[in-house]
Amino acid sequence: MLRLSKKMLFAIEAVLDIAYHAGAEPVQSREITRRQGIPRRYLEQALQHLVRQNILVGVRGPRGGYRLARERRRITIGDIVRVVRDMEANSALIEETPGSALGHEVVRPLWVELQKDVMRRLNETTVDDLCTHANKAGIKSEGRENLDFTI
Repeated sequence: MLRLSKKMLFAIEAVLDIAYHAGAEPVQSREITRRQGIPRRYLEQALQHLVRQNILVGVRGPRGGYRLARERRRITIGDIVRVVRDMEANSALIEETPGSALGHEVVRPLWVELQKDVMRRLNETTVDDLCTHANKAGIKSEGRENLDFTI
């Protein structure tokens, strides 16, 4: 079942932060925590899952952090949602819970169809789309400020 949990919201915000504030150096998790206010216990867990699923790349070392594993226009919000949904897969499936005939034959199919519609929309929305929205909203990118193009 698709639900907007804290972990899901934090994972989307973290990937967007990495995409939007990326500069020459990888984005460190403490910087994401500072900018987004995401508790580190949620953040580190989500980032590791995103690395394992090839959404992000972890860079080791004192100046390490995280980068996108591919171009931001090639990562959809649906990709991120699926990673977090798999992390949270410990809850019972809707099909396995008891219920009435109305619930099984009318309400649950409606809910499944709505979830498919939401996932379709999330699969059409890229990280690049959200970065464009952030730019139009006037949110400053710390990564672009730190880029130096002098030779």
